[in-house]
Amino acid sequence: MTETQVTDTPGHRLPAEWEPQDAVMIAWPHRDTDWAYMLEDIESTYDNLALAILRFAKLVVVTPHSDYVSDRLLRLGCDMKRVAVVDAPTNDTWTRDYGPLTTLDADGNPTLNDFCFNGWGLKFAADRDNLVNRRLVFNGLLPGTYRNCLGFVLEGGSVESDGQGTLLVTRDCLLSPNRNGGMTRREISARLKSVLGAKKVLWLEHGAREGDDTDGHVDTLARLAPNNVVLYVGCQNPADPHYDDLTNMKHDLRALRSAEGRPYSLVELPMAAAAYDEDGNRLPATYANFLIINGGILVPTYNHPKNDHLACQIIQSVFPEHEVVPVDCRALIRQHGSLHCATMQLHSINF
Repeated sequence: MTETQVTDTPGHRLPAEWEPQDAVMIAWPHRDTDWAYMLEDIESTYDNLALAILRFAKLVVVTPHSDYVSDRLLRLGCDMKRVAVVDAPTNDTWTRDYGPLTTLDADGNPTLNDFCFNGWGLKFAADRDNLVNRRLVFNGLLPGTYRNCLGFVLEGGSVESDGQGTLLVTRDCLLSPNRNGGMTRREISARLKSVLGAKKVLWLEHGAREGDDTDGHVDTLARLAPNNVVLYVGCQNPADPHYDDLTNMKHDLRALRSAEGRPYSLVELPMAAAAYDEDGNRLPATYANFLIINGGILVPTYNHPKNDHLACQIIQSVFPEHEVVPVDCRALIRQHGSLHCATMQLHSINF
């Protein structure tokens, strides 16, 4: 393992999520997180998530309670030869946003890009989460070159890649003044191109959602897929407060072109049925927050059989060679995230 500072990386690229990967990282919820009031419910969800991940890849679990989590997973029936439980303090469970973004060179050698996570624009504490990547790298679990990108705020959920040089991001998130407030859109695009090996950065101008703490992460709105397809969340109900913004987002997508100059084939996902917390605030349920793991796709569901089934059917049509596995994520959205937000793929692992 070597360490580098941020420099241009000719030949490196951010792979698409449907490319091969070794493992998926999650962070186990515990009593010192915002999950404390509903720990039993959320741990049950993580039990199911762990079992689903292990069908398709190895599992890395970050937790300050490693003995407890190891014992729980063993009793659950997990194959512990395919699980690494790493003892590390965490603020929260959203590994998508503080896990390493892995770029690959032409020979497939990984670089682990460690960006700054500042709690979605200084909304929440993130000091412990920001140390997780270095702990994983320096204890030898993650092979490759560690790259210190901590001078730039970037969350994994805020960027989509097709693996061929095109990135998809949102204006509201990346231009948030509490992330990289001194940088212009052009400067941010240039940084993403240099660090992640992109040829083109596409910006969505719309896509605000109620209950969203992230300022519009792209992985809750629109997902790049093979064959120049974009899966996106639509809204067919003019009375829904999301209708105007999601309609405008569809227009944004129609105008976009890939790095090769090709328009996208748009495939609409249904709007998840409205769900609310105990105070009547709408929760950010979304079917776009699915996770691709090798031959499987884990799709978040919300106990709404009609929409759940339709979303799985649509995703299956875009990924006909994959096995679609629904995962109940009603507990996850109570802390304003979903399945993709709670996971991060790792392209190389030492166990």
